[in-house]
Amino acid sequence: MNSPSAHTAAGDWLAEADIAPLLMSYVQITGDAAVLDEYAPHITGPWNFMESVPTSLKDRLREKIACALADMAAGKRAPAAPPSGELLHRMLSVCVGQPVPAEYVPMICHEMGFAGAAPLEVTWRARPPADVLARFHVLIIGAGESGLCTAIKLLALGIPFTIIEKNAAVGGTWLENTYPGCGVDTPNHFYQFSFAPNPDWTRHFSQSREVQQYLDRCADNYGLKPHIRFSTEVLAARYDEASARWQVTCRSARGEETLNARAVVCAVGQLNQPLVPDIPGLADFAGPKFHTARWDHAVDLAGKRVGMIGTGASGMQVGPSIVDTLAHLTIFQRSPHWAVHNPNYHASVPAGMKRAIRDIPHYAQWLRFQLFWASGDGLYESLKVDPAWPAPDQSLNAANQAFRERLIAHMAAETGGDAALMEKIVPRYPPYGKRMLRDNHWFRMLTRSDVDLVDAGIERVLPDGILARDGRFHAHDVLVLATGFQAGRMTWPITIAGRGGVTLRDRWGEDDPRAHLGITVPGFPNFFLMYGPNTNLAHGGSAIFHSECQARYTMLALRELLETGSAAMDCRPEVHDAYNRRVDDLHARLVWSHRLVGSWYKNKRGRVFATTPWRLVDYWNMTRTLDPADYHFTKA
Repeated sequence: MNSPSAHTAAGDWLAEADIAPLLMSYVQITGDAAVLDEYAPHITGPWNFMESVPTSLKDRLREKIACALADMAAGKRAPAAPPSGELLHRMLSVCVGQPVPAEYVPMICHEMGFAGAAPLEVTWRARPPADVLARFHVLIIGAGESGLCTAIKLLALGIPFTIIEKNAAVGGTWLENTYPGCGVDTPNHFYQFSFAPNPDWTRHFSQSREVQQYLDRCADNYGLKPHIRFSTEVLAARYDEASARWQVTCRSARGEETLNARAVVCAVGQLNQPLVPDIPGLADFAGPKFHTARWDHAVDLAGKRVGMIGTGASGMQVGPSIVDTLAHLTIFQRSPHWAVHNPNYHASVPAGMKRAIRDIPHYAQWLRFQLFWASGDGLYESLKVDPAWPAPDQSLNAANQAFRERLIAHMAAETGGDAALMEKIVPRYPPYGKRMLRDNHWFRMLTRSDVDLVDAGIERVLPDGILARDGRFHAHDVLVLATGFQAGRMTWPITIAGRGGVTLRDRWGEDDPRAHLGITVPGFPNFFLMYGPNTNLAHGGSAIFHSECQARYTMLALRELLETGSAAMDCRPEVHDAYNRRVDDLHARLVWSHRLVGSWYKNKRGRVFATTPWRLVDYWNMTRTLDPADYHFTKA
């Protein structure tokens, strides 16, 4: 920690630190809990813009913490005991301006390292001999964030591994998606590994290049790159029952080869294969055309007439990011999306906040908790169906309806209340039925004279443009396909065959993937999925938080295998089936199963296969331990 004087610490840089984490840091440093009652009435929510602390109180807090830091630097103050019990619970609730249920406290203690809780890391109970570990090789498919997370945890246990990565660098989706405006919709100080915080995020919601650079640094810092085979594609993985090993066929510039592994972790994710829609005439378009996930940076869009198909997450990021350079932008919308305004979405992280993260003890942990709560389970109750609710087609309950009204009010303010435009952009389904998007000045953009929003549907693509179903022709020089991914074809195009040669595609069909906890599948021993079925987060949260849960569970499984001297572990079908019945039963009472919603979360039969029905605290609890009785073990 630096040693600022009281004078300089109370200067401009402290004014740029968010007040709620600053308050919690002060209480934790000094043990002075009396100040909580003074500030609590002015903190009304978990975002930094949800506070109205008077300037005099802010200045007083900055002076107090500046003095406390100066005393610590001079050796005049010893750190206070970590908060616990009722005090910690009180601090959590004051920090986010809402009551935090007691059931969250154990998870938060582990996340933040509070109250003497050791990090929830998997360690050996009886470390296997070195030669046993050396022979137990794990193969990870994919060097995105979940693959890197798994590798870091394997490294900590001393289990040898190899990562096979089809690209020439790490990063997965953050390497492949480079379209203008591409970035996270989860705040970065939560969208990062809990064990590798980055104090230098330049934005609250960073763009893809910065996220990829963070992941690349993690790979370097943990020494992962020597374990990665880059520019190598996995074609197939087949389980050999006789040897209890996976035979993984790969292809690189050197040709094809087969690797053997005791376990396979498939970390390819759900959103890695672009979906190109089957639109008549698309192949006949004469100009450049490309999917957002395969953005062609060689195409100069300046002065061009661009047609963009799709208004989902990537479309809402792309449109406002390119519109100023174009002659005209025509957007083809199949269905409208809800999008929420967040004042931090375009904001840079000020230098003072970065310094607070580095120099003020505990500030980073409290900031992470604040964003965890802001981006986590707070909305979950509003996404449950109230059977008595009188307007079930537009909302689910009173809270969902109030949220709907706030969203519509924002749209009206951004569009000047344009009735014709509002008719096009207000969804007919309840909020959160599809992925909730961040407003990237999208609605404001739609009011421009050089932007058209077409919701009539596409009749066909012609060599020089698109003919809509209303008979209007729209001339284009370039087509952009913001049409999402083939999420239902999880792990495709890799052929993964388990016992008896049965493949995942045999079990799942084209679009019905299922797994116990989203991680293990019966008949596929020693095979673990990251970001598997029903683990996508749609009500809030961080995919990296879920990756850490899944990696932890996978480490527990590997530990069980190695410590018991087993050759293989296979999820019991009855456990898998019971879990998926619980998933389906819960989804039936949540917004993603709504009859008016068609989304990539659902398969053709209407089953929600992608999204988790659980709160973050539920999934954390489910994956923090492993019950060996859920698996059939084969002795070596």
